[in-house]
Amino acid sequence: MGAWGTAISSNDTYADIYVEFFNLYNDGLDVTEISKKLIADNQETIYDTDDCNNFWFALAKAQWECKQLDKDIFNRVKKGIETGADLEVWRQLEADEKDIKKRKAILKKFLTDLQTEKPKAKSRKKKIIRQPIFEKGDCVIFELENKNYGGAIVLEAIKDTELGLNLIALTRINSKVKPLLIDFENSEILTKSFANWKNEIEIGWCYAIGIKTDKTEYEVLGKIKVDFNYPVNVGSGYYFNGTIDKMKEYAQNQFEYEKDNPKPPKKLTVKELIKKKGWKFW
Repeated sequence: MGAWGTAISSNDTYADIYVEFFNLYNDGLDVTEISKKLIADNQETIYDTDDCNNFWFALAKAQWECKQLDKDIFNRVKKGIETGADLEVWRQLEADEKDIKKRKAILKKFLTDLQTEKPKAKSRKKKIIRQPIFEKGDCVIFELENKNYGGAIVLEAIKDTELGLNLIALTRINSKVKPLLIDFENSEILTKSFANWKNEIEIGWCYAIGIKTDKTEYEVLGKIKVDFNYPVNVGSGYYFNGTIDKMKEYAQNQFEYEKDNPKPPKKLTVKELIKKKGWKFW
């Protein structure tokens, strides 16, 4: 499972279900209708013994926040906690006992919260439409700690959404001189192998609001053509709300790591990402 997060919400499945629930809630759907839809659309997760609890925890929490916690949903969550089924999943996935102990305390509090009536139902929010920061094909450069130029390429820009999404791939550009667009086209994508990363290619969706909070100064060098249209897939496993700050950190750490360690064997080029067939990472 990589880095363990003991909080109820610290996994992709919980986050995806919770976000989707309130997206539908803010669209005006009632809680019963939303719940039926989520259950129908997530049968594979529900029948996955390693992940099903995360689905039910998210649905129960969302219903509770709306003061409409379904009795059957609550009983399902209660059983998963009181029987130790959720903790057993963690043991099978080789979590250490220290984290399991923390998880047990968090589950106990979660169940207590669900049994406490919420004073007021969560209000429906009016949607704010945002635009992505970058255009599709933008080549973004920024300064690394070694004073070299680092770079990232924007593979997609999703307009007129609440998030203002850009799909961005971090390149292996590490240049003493300002790179050219041809350098982007000929570049590889950075693969992370430092720390606990296990040769993971650095591509992910970034929120507009996240990029706006960046402290790293960046420049759009120019634009290259991206023929493939990348669909948004929240459940892809790739990070959301990534920022230029985070990409700079990743590039610096990886290049520093490679001074004493081999370059990761996993290779993906910009040319592969921008061609008509694209690269299906979902």
